[in-house]
Amino acid sequence: MLDLPPLARFGGVLASDLRDVTSDPAALDSRGWWAVVADFEGGLVCARFADVRPAPPAPRTARWRGPAPGDWSSSLDEAAYVAGVRRVREYIAAGDVYQANLCRVLTAPLPDPHTVDVAALADALDRGNPAPYAGVVRLPAHGVEVATASPELYLRRRGRVVESGPIKGTGRTADDLLEKDHAENVMIVDLVRNDLGRVCATGSVTVPALCAVEAHPGLVHLVSTVRGELADGAGWAELFAGTFPPGSVTGAPKSSALRIIDELETAPRGPYCGGVGWVDADRGRGELAVGIRTFWVDRHAPGGPVLRFGTGAGITWGSDPDREWAETELKAERLLRVASGEQPSGPTGAAAGTAGVAPRGATERKAAQ
Repeated sequence: MLDLPPLARFGGVLASDLRDVTSDPAALDSRGWWAVVADFEGGLVCARFADVRPAPPAPRTARWRGPAPGDWSSSLDEAAYVAGVRRVREYIAAGDVYQANLCRVLTAPLPDPHTVDVAALADALDRGNPAPYAGVVRLPAHGVEVATASPELYLRRRGRVVESGPIKGTGRTADDLLEKDHAENVMIVDLVRNDLGRVCATGSVTVPALCAVEAHPGLVHLVSTVRGELADGAGWAELFAGTFPPGSVTGAPKSSALRIIDELETAPRGPYCGGVGWVDADRGRGELAVGIRTFWVDRHAPGGPVLRFGTGAGITWGSDPDREWAETELKAERLLRVASGEQPSGPTGAAAGTAGVAPRGATERKAAQ
């Protein structure tokens, strides 16, 4: 294994000189600049760095050598996933849940795990699949090696104001988005409003944007914005307690959706569908993405080190099982090509047929500075 020093990079900022690692979210309200990785299952790693400066440009020549395109296996194959979608619809028909997010984890062996640097994968993702909440956290001694090209905001905090940007609804172009996608988004917005309402001042939670169409590499999403002002005494610990896991990757009601996820999914999600990002405690600012479009290195897998990646879809009564499988394929397609060392051709800022649809986050990408 390479002797890789700890680092984190988000929003044009590179952090090094690791000083502290904790699983206590209250530390994010103390002092210093922190990188944060929260597993879907509840594990939390907060790493405080002392040296935080503008990141240098990524190398022009890719140094990442990933798995071959045919080496990926899925925790749920097509038949199992389609059967899972049908089972979710049965739960919906019985009134147990309105929506549940069904995911699968893809795994591939690393061609040379002794030379793997997840920061090189992050550089490749920056070139092949730029994203508003892209970043990397490399903490080998703590079992964290994560590279994300997430398009989705989990929590942004500016002082006492907190914001979330749930995504629900995906298509290759805006014309692919169905009424089902809009209904799905609205359901999750209601859930996120309720989650933030647990930690925000009464009456402060609003929805400044509902079902905006946003373009990302190779696809489009429906994205909403939910905003509130933290109640007196509430901080990062209360935010995690009230809102985690993110509503867009669980379902509604969240408790029922989590039970169904536990029944139907056969692999832990890990950083996928968790939270990945940064917190500047000194300035009272932070930005955590939902851990989608996210890769992580698992060096303790049976059989040797592997690279993992998750993909999924929100299931409602209007879901077509085959179409939902195709959505998980669409979400993974471009990212897996990048991880295999390819640089996908075609537009990176907007999908074909999305004229007039702007990518998100242009004014937020330097927020960490």
